[in-house]
Amino acid sequence: MSERQARYDSILSAANHHARTGKPPVHLWNPPFCGDLDMRIARDGTWFYMGTPIGRMPLVKLFASVLRHEEDGQYLLVTPVEKVGLQVDDVPFVGVELDKVALDDGTDALTLRTNVDDVVVISQDHPLRFHIDAQTGGLTPYCLIRGRLEARLGRPLLYQLADYGGEALIDGEDWFGVTSCGRFFPMMRAADLGQAMDSDTE
Repeated sequence: MSERQARYDSILSAANHHARTGKPPVHLWNPPFCGDLDMRIARDGTWFYMGTPIGRMPLVKLFASVLRHEEDGQYLLVTPVEKVGLQVDDVPFVGVELDKVALDDGTDALTLRTNVDDVVVISQDHPLRFHIDAQTGGLTPYCLIRGRLEARLGRPLLYQLADYGGEALIDGEDWFGVTSCGRFFPMMRAADLGQAMDSDTE
């Protein structure tokens, strides 16, 4: 067995072990860095190992459970005894389902499910941010899932956010955005919204 395959198997075994008791506490682990693994997460959320897509979703979920994003921008797979680097083309997760629910206090909340079945309530703890492409003007939403790990929301969910949205006055300017759990998340200036919605966000 090659050293690379041994690392792959070790990470997978540790992820499987700790997944039985809930989310592995990767933020508490500080093992030595053991180099990079030939693993990549494409922009569409597909995981690759040695250039081949990982087709089994249970495996993808296990690896995702031990994924960590460092302050310096590096992505790691972390266990109590080792950590290895991997490549992430954009962000590791993709938003696949967005719903609006009514809270007990009468306010609305937006829930997001990712491609690895993490479900979060968009709020102060799981905020939205919006990236505007400098060349096309296209608008891409991102949501913080856990730690520094984000999910990208593609065009269908962007349209949903627009349907749920409204305007608010910020520093004397009209901004378009969405409200969840009582917090307004500004998308962009209301006057610029048309161009952004017509531009490619994929």
